[in-house]
Amino acid sequence: MKNTALTHIHESLGAKMVPFAGYNMPVQYEGINIEHETVRNGVGVFDVSHMGEFFLKGENALALIQKVTSNDASLLHDGKVQYSCMPNDIGGIVDDLLVYRIQNNEYMLVVNASNIDKDWNWISKHNNLGVEMTNNSDEISLLAVQGPDAAEALQSLTNIDLYNMKYYKFEIGTFANIKDVIVSATGYTGSGGFEIYFKNKDAEHIWNAIFKAGANFNIKPIGLAARDTLRLEMGFCLYGNDINDSTSPIEAGLGWITKFTKNFINADALKKQKEEGVTRKLVAFELIEKGIPRHGYEIVNVNGELIGEVTSGTMSPSLKKGIGLGYVTKAYSKRDTEIFIKIRNKNIPAVTVKLPFYKG
Repeated sequence: MKNTALTHIHESLGAKMVPFAGYNMPVQYEGINIEHETVRNGVGVFDVSHMGEFFLKGENALALIQKVTSNDASLLHDGKVQYSCMPNDIGGIVDDLLVYRIQNNEYMLVVNASNIDKDWNWISKHNNLGVEMTNNSDEISLLAVQGPDAAEALQSLTNIDLYNMKYYKFEIGTFANIKDVIVSATGYTGSGGFEIYFKNKDAEHIWNAIFKAGANFNIKPIGLAARDTLRLEMGFCLYGNDINDSTSPIEAGLGWITKFTKNFINADALKKQKEEGVTRKLVAFELIEKGIPRHGYEIVNVNGELIGEVTSGTMSPSLKKGIGLGYVTKAYSKRDTEIFIKIRNKNIPAVTVKLPFYKG
């Protein structure tokens, strides 16, 4: 079990620690609902140092990214981030990821912790272009400082203008007196904020500086459990649940990051899917009656016939109702369609809805 550079701090704060993607990670501190509300209404800090960071350099760096990812990375400029996915060659997804353009011919890819080795091997396998690749995942720490008060809480620590940094932009500068820190207006919560990348040796210093600067804003550490409820309220996909090696980006509603203006791995098959349609689709649903949908629960129609499966589900702390994502056959994928979630042998009525669940 790997530790992050901050594991000892989480343990000293009394966090409940759990194994996650091979790491010893804090799942909660005070409790999921309290931590969830902290991020929605104030500011909270997640240690997400388990995520992977690859650096690609060279004159063919963009060409390699264009080949292995579905979105069009040629649209990026220095300081811009793009959400994308890596299709495999059998119709599924190797991983979803963020692509950062640092400068011409230099990019950073941020990948899911559970897929670091798989992603590295996949990109390496397709690197016949002489691109210099570096896996810095074990050397970089990452904190997500999320919530509406994030910019105000952090601004005293940096000369980067956080107030005016646009969504999915980033800058490299000095943060808490540490040079060459990447500060990115990204996150997985839907409540604004930043993700901050730095070397492991600076982790404790930066953590302490953030909590000192944010003291007047009642800043709190937040665990992975609240990260999951926050992302689900926004309808953000979680790899391993809502997308995986056998779900296509078209089925998953990720057509908006699947650009057929360029060639990429399995593009022809995915284009055919987009043109001809798919047999199942990922939908969002809310329960009409009491109940909590969970990953793996069956979705049935009014006659009790199996039509799909829940991929993510929870009791929404903001909406106070059961919400979830799941794949259903195409006939049941339109908005406002009645479906039923099988919970403890009872068929609980639900309705398909438009994302996000949480409108802020």
